Amino acid sequence: MIPAFALLLVLQLVGELLVQSLGLPLPGPLVGMLLLFGFFVWRGGVPPGVKQVADVLLQNMMLLFIPAVAGVMMLFDRVAGEWLPFFAACIGGAAITLAVTGMVLQALLRRRGGTAEEGTDEGAQP
Repeated sequence: MIPAFALLLVLQLVGELLVQSLGLPLPGPLVGMLLLFGFFVWRGGVPPGVKQVADVLLQNMMLLFIPAVAGVMMLFDRVAGEWLPFFAACIGGAAITLAVTGMVLQALLRRRGGTAEEGTDEGAQP
């Protein structure tokens, strides 16, 4: 599990170094995730150790949001002063996420040969 976690951290670091050295207008962790995706494609799948680490991280994801929430609370006066753009960004982001998720679900169901009204059958084979 430690080598898999180290792989995630190293790729994030490499992504950050690439962004800083090339002046890319992207977040370093995003570039690291793209490198991780490339590694998975090259390897032909997700290694079991990385899957295990990812499962643990996803199960404890709320702990990863604590620093961001603490940062927002430290800037609460600024958020209170600019509440309308903050509120609009939250509502707009949620609406866009919901719409894109729905469109992807419809496309996947169409590709599978079903419709959203039919529901899902966990025992059915694709």
